[in-house]
Amino acid sequence: MTRTIRIPFLQVDAFTKEPFKGNPAAVCPLDAWLPDPVLQAIARENNLSETAFFVPSDEDDADFCLRWFTPMTEVDLCGHATLASGHAILSNLRDKGEAVRFSSQAGILIVTKDGDRLSMDLPARRPRALEALPDTNGEAGAKEAFGAVPSAYFSGGRDILALFEDAQQVRALKPDFTALKSFGKRGFIATAPGAGDCDFVSRCFFPAFGVEEDPVTGSAHCVSAPFWADRLGKSELFARQISQRGGELWLSVAEDRVHISGHCVEVIAGEMSVPESL
Repeated sequence: MTRTIRIPFLQVDAFTKEPFKGNPAAVCPLDAWLPDPVLQAIARENNLSETAFFVPSDEDDADFCLRWFTPMTEVDLCGHATLASGHAILSNLRDKGEAVRFSSQAGILIVTKDGDRLSMDLPARRPRALEALPDTNGEAGAKEAFGAVPSAYFSGGRDILALFEDAQQVRALKPDFTALKSFGKRGFIATAPGAGDCDFVSRCFFPAFGVEEDPVTGSAHCVSAPFWADRLGKSELFARQISQRGGELWLSVAEDRVHISGHCVEVIAGEMSVPESL
């Protein structure tokens, strides 16, 4: 008979000061890794864009090892769940600490207290220009996928950045998620200049990862922040993600790193009862 264990559970809204806005992430501290099928099942049960799991690290340069799962799959980088994990540790497990270091698939990630915000240091993924979306039928394929034709495309590793003329065009997008999924394991960042109250706006779509629209996406700003820093000629940026929930990000671009800062609000705390194996 499979043994049932209880693990701590937090739900944190990241990149917002207000509950029920920003991007909700589930955070589960563990004493040791559970089998991957159990981690995936927990993430599927939570049904949030990401569930973060961390265990104590025995490495000299990290305090914890961190992993992220969507309801469908493990991902190699998640910004908002990293910020939420930092909040969980610095607010609950290390009340007097100023920083926490995570070992991850994306390398060492550091979350630091920054006044009333938290700041994290992530790898920059500078995008390169593309002539068109891969494997599409030109503008017809773009219009089918996004519901509108971007003015340009850029590749940022896993993600495709689609540039639009203004914030209202991004806000009005109605993507065909089935069409976007046909491009394989890719995320899509729709972005445009800000409308006066920020440097730029974005919306982010990850249907191939089980997330149609992500409310606020830290990892996408590893692509969009360097893009807009070069385009606007400034290294300090303020961005809004204009999803239905909305979120705010303070960004600093330095060589091959992006420093992303935002607020966190804890909305649920408790325990999960889960099987030790499946």
